[in-house]
Amino acid sequence: MKITVMTPDEQILSLEVDPHESVENLKALLEIESQVPLLQQQLLYNGKEMRNAETLSGLGVSDGDLVMMVSNAASSTSRASSNEVRLNPDGSAVDPAAFQQQVRNNSDLMAQLFQSDPELAQSVLGNDLNKLQDLLRVRHHQRSEFNRQKEEEMALLYADPFDVEAQKKIEAAIRQKGIDENWAAALEHNPEAFAKVVMLYVDMEVNGVPLKAFVDSGAQSTIISKTCAERLGLLRLLDQRYKGIAQGVGQTEILGRIHVAPIKIGNIFYPCSFLVLDSPNMEFLFGLDMLRKHQCIIDLKDNVLRVGGGEVAVPFLQEKDIPNRLLDEEKQLKEASSSGLQGTSGSATPLSGQSSAQPAGPVGGISTQGAEFEAKVRKLIELGFSREAVIQALKFFDGNEEQAAGYLFGG
Repeated sequence: MKITVMTPDEQILSLEVDPHESVENLKALLEIESQVPLLQQQLLYNGKEMRNAETLSGLGVSDGDLVMMVSNAASSTSRASSNEVRLNPDGSAVDPAAFQQQVRNNSDLMAQLFQSDPELAQSVLGNDLNKLQDLLRVRHHQRSEFNRQKEEEMALLYADPFDVEAQKKIEAAIRQKGIDENWAAALEHNPEAFAKVVMLYVDMEVNGVPLKAFVDSGAQSTIISKTCAERLGLLRLLDQRYKGIAQGVGQTEILGRIHVAPIKIGNIFYPCSFLVLDSPNMEFLFGLDMLRKHQCIIDLKDNVLRVGGGEVAVPFLQEKDIPNRLLDEEKQLKEASSSGLQGTSGSATPLSGQSSAQPAGPVGGISTQGAEFEAKVRKLIELGFSREAVIQALKFFDGNEEQAAGYLFGG
C-alpha cells in the first residue's frame, strides 16, 4: 500500500510499504528518505503516537493515509535512555548522574545533540546536575506542547469541513502560523528589536554641577525637578508667575520657571531655561525647546549629541554609565506621560508663544464671558497675537489689558 508522510520541514514523502510492516522499520526507511535520524523521529497517526513495536495494519493505517513526522532531539534522548534510566513525569531524570553518564557514553547521540540542541549537549557535558534537570523539564514541556499542537492540527485535518467551529480553529491556526513565521523572520533579520532600548543620556554640567541629562526630542520643554534644582542651587531663581498645571494623560504641577542658567556641554557653556516640575523620577530632561535653540543634532550613527550645529559632540552614555535610579523606565515614562510634556501623550497648553506652563485656572476668578472681555481680546489679537495666547494672558493678569499686552510683547 502507499502512504504519505509529512516531515518536520513540511516535505511530502510518498512511500510504498507493506501493511504488516513495523513502525520501527518504517522509521528506518524514513531515515534514508528524509535524512532525519531514527532516534529523532516521532510518528503520529490520527494525532496519536505510533510505537516502534506496533504494525501499520495494527494501527489502522490503510492505503492513501497520512502520517505526520515530528523531530525532537531531546525526545530521542529520553527514548534512548528509557531502557536503562527512568524519567519522572515532568521529564527530569530519576537518577540524573546515571542519565548524564549514559548520554555521554553514546557518541552518536552526543553528535546529534550538538547539532540539534547545543544547549542540552553542553549541559550533559557540564557538572551542574540541577541545570541539566531544569533543562530536561523545559524540553519535556516544549515537546508536550509541540505534540499537543500537532494533535490539534491532525484533528483539524479530519474535521467536518462544514463545522463552523472547526473552520474558526483552522483560521486561527493559519493566523498563528503567520505570526510564528513573522516572529522567526524577525529573530533572524531584526534580532535587535527584541533587545532593551536604552534611553539617550549625556553628561552635562548645570550651574557647575555635573549630572546625567535625559535627551528627549519628544518633550516640548526642558524640565528640571524641584529636588534637582535645589541641589544645583537654582531654586532661588524660581519664577512662580509661571506656576500652573501640565496636563496630558494625567497632570503634574509646574512650580515655575527658571529663565536662564549656564549649562556646560563638552567644553562650551550655553544659556538654558527650563520649567521646574514636582517630578521626583525625572531629574533633568533636555527637551525640544533647547535642542532647537542650540541647533542640536541627535546623531545615532555615531552615537553622539552634536550641539551648536556641530561645534561640540558629546557621546550618549552606555547603559553601565547610567545610574540605576535613572534606568527605571516605567517610572520615567509614567512621569513623562502624566506631565504632558511628551509628544506621544499630548503637550501642555502654552500660556504664551514660548511658555509651556498652563495656569491652573482663571487668576482672581476673571470671567471669560461678556462684551468687555471680548473687546479686550479683539484688541490684543489685532496686535498680532493668537486668540488662545491672549485669553490666557488676560486670565493670568486678572483681566488687566495693559499688563497682558506687556507680557505678550515681553514673551
